[in-house]
Amino acid sequence: MRTLVAAFLIAAAGIAVFTWATDGFRAATAEGVRRLAVSESPVTIPGVTMEDMDGRVLHLPQSGGKTLLIEFIYTTCPTICQDLGEGFSQVLETVRERKLDDQVGLMSISFDLENDTPEMLRHYAEHHGADGKIWKVVRPTSTSDLEALLATFGVKVLPDPLYGFQHNVAIHVVDQTGKLARIVDADPAVAIEALSEKVDRL
Repeated sequence: MRTLVAAFLIAAAGIAVFTWATDGFRAATAEGVRRLAVSESPVTIPGVTMEDMDGRVLHLPQSGGKTLLIEFIYTTCPTICQDLGEGFSQVLETVRERKLDDQVGLMSISFDLENDTPEMLRHYAEHHGADGKIWKVVRPTSTSDLEALLATFGVKVLPDPLYGFQHNVAIHVVDQTGKLARIVDADPAVAIEALSEKVDRL
């Protein structure tokens, strides 16, 4: 009987933790919880200073009322960050075709402040076709700004001895008011669909 009671208590505790971690079973993973929370309560992104691939200074949130698609990368990543770049190049093509440059911006933010100099950012930009106008490749100018961004966007970055870093991957939709309003899969079609909810002419 004691064994049965103990097993029941352990199972109940496990269910309670899982319910909390998955927001009452509404999301199956921590990533799902992150996305659900943002969609229900958009988050104001912090004011940070950035440097782009040409050494120009810019700020987040941006003025001008554009919807931004933001991804987090590091330029020496041999795998997923290159795929992200290819995906954004497809989104850029759609933005140009539909003449949405006055409503939409793309931003690839590097979290590797030590190695991703403007020269490295420019190399990544040129390799993937980022134009520096619609699509900017940037990095925060301080560790404190980077930490504030990663915390707000829910991006986890861990050192990896083989590849440099491990990090979660997604496309983050920042609306015209400067709020993180949605997080979607890193897929060009999904990103374009997410934009269609935010942009009049898409």
